[in-house]
Amino acid sequence: MKIAAFPKCYLDAISHDRSMTVFDWITMAKDLPVDGLEMYEGFFTSLEPDYISTVASAIQDVGFEMPMLCCSPDFTAPNAADRQKAIEHQITMVQVTKQLGGRWCRVLTGQRYPDVSVERGVAFAKQCIEAVLPVAKELDIVLSLENHYKDGHWAYPEFAQKKDVFLAVLEAIPEREYFGVQYDPSNAIVAGDDPIELLREVVDRVVTMHASDRYLAEGATLEDIRQADGTLGYSPNLRHGVIGQGLNDYDTIFSILSDAGYAGWVSIEDGMNGMDELRESALFLQEMRKKYFT
Repeated sequence: MKIAAFPKCYLDAISHDRSMTVFDWITMAKDLPVDGLEMYEGFFTSLEPDYISTVASAIQDVGFEMPMLCCSPDFTAPNAADRQKAIEHQITMVQVTKQLGGRWCRVLTGQRYPDVSVERGVAFAKQCIEAVLPVAKELDIVLSLENHYKDGHWAYPEFAQKKDVFLAVLEAIPEREYFGVQYDPSNAIVAGDDPIELLREVVDRVVTMHASDRYLAEGATLEDIRQADGTLGYSPNLRHGVIGQGLNDYDTIFSILSDAGYAGWVSIEDGMNGMDELRESALFLQEMRKKYFT
């Protein structure tokens, strides 16, 4: 097991406001006790090879790997032309992943559009992911489907947010060498699902993992913040915290992964309260690694 860091606390600053650059983040992260830095497609101000090479060199210069690139394709768009654009963009991001030295590229299914049924959405996601797979295979990049909540720039939550839909998409795509699961236990909580039950269902297909934690604000309960559709969403009463101090049972999670022979990357998707908490999370994961993977 290797540990990566992802700057969720600076996500908007780097990818939206542009008040920080990806190079600022790489410099800030150089002393974190991790093995690599996960990237997000929105971090880049250009996709030209020279620029991407500069990012790759900056990561290498501080002694890190770039294992995975986090992308948010909208493969469930009702319009076929929009889906084709999403396919083409995802292919470009697979190529960027390769240039950055990565092996895994995160995919999503797309948004939960009100006029797209579950059956159509599964079919759209299958068609689009399978359209990207030939390039992924050619470049030896693994597509990892995350049980996500919602990209920050989307109008609707993730189509496959709930476990039953997520499993339906996985079942529809039999490829296992170049297509797997990016498991995020906190997103299962946000979806109103049991993260342990989900992991047991998909552990044989997990290729990457996001680690974060959530805790309830004082006096709040999960029922207090559950939405009409059974999901939790990003309620202000469901807060980010240091990994290992929230609602997730990481001893059980890592025990299951270890028993299954998992040897991949775990990326810290936290630090909403700054670098000190991100460092604490990294130290917690180091202890989990010693306990379950040595």
